[in-house]
Amino acid sequence: MWVAENWKDYSVLDCSGGEKLERWGDHILLRPDPQVIWNTEKKLPEWNRLSGHYHRSAKGGGEWENFSMPESWSIGYGRLKFNLKPFAFKHTGLFPEQAVNWDWFSGLIAKEKEKDPEREIKVLNLFAYTGGATLASAAAGASVTHVDASKGMVAWAKENAALSGLAEAPIRYIVDDCVKFTEREIRRGNLYDAVIMDPPSYGRGPKGEIWKIEDSVYDLIKLCMNVLKKEPLFFLINSYTTGLQPAVLSYMLGTEAKQRFGGKVISDEIGLPVEASGLILPCGASGRWTRSVGIKEEIKLC
Repeated sequence: MWVAENWKDYSVLDCSGGEKLERWGDHILLRPDPQVIWNTEKKLPEWNRLSGHYHRSAKGGGEWENFSMPESWSIGYGRLKFNLKPFAFKHTGLFPEQAVNWDWFSGLIAKEKEKDPEREIKVLNLFAYTGGATLASAAAGASVTHVDASKGMVAWAKENAALSGLAEAPIRYIVDDCVKFTEREIRRGNLYDAVIMDPPSYGRGPKGEIWKIEDSVYDLIKLCMNVLKKEPLFFLINSYTTGLQPAVLSYMLGTEAKQRFGGKVISDEIGLPVEASGLILPCGASGRWTRSVGIKEEIKLC
């Protein structure tokens, strides 16, 4: 398992009874987590010192019970800074487990920039959300095209870029359906050194386009092979969907990226350390393809 263990401003303190107890900067939040099927004793005093508690409704959705949460606050990961805003469906605007991937591909980008500081490394970030991967790529020296169907998420990503001192970084923000944008980039001949994608299980594009991951993700991976340069640097896909196990991600990347470009594919679960138990909470899976087999692939952003 790949573990995001380099955080200073975030931690999973404990997890029990279907919920995880988290520290986000100075605030303690309690949120539901479907992976937490155990019911262990809640010994930490933070269980009774909550800033906010998200209660899931039996009818779907849910709502926050606010004890002392501000409307927004920020935390950092190395030089990266993120605005947090608790909103519907329990989210805060950041998936901290993804830091393990930020460290990985930042190392790849930085190493290429060391070889040739003048080289432009172009990264296409699809389903880019509030910009964690975008900012990590830009901070390492890449030019990034950030694509998300939600205008609000793209605006939030710009806020995070400004907060991180990357407002003037070479980032192109696009509000669009990811499939249609990729198709247009291929027609225009705009090619990239790397693709990052974090597709949702289900979603809609800005014009009502329906996305269902089981039906669409393989075709998108296949499509993205045509937006890569002849010697691309890496390809990363994340999955939070039950049923898309690491081996499935490996199979898709092996069938497409490795068959076409060589290199290597490796996939695994990603997770977060739990302070109370010393165990790892699983948080999804990632599949990684890289062109260079022997490259040292990781640096720490913090």
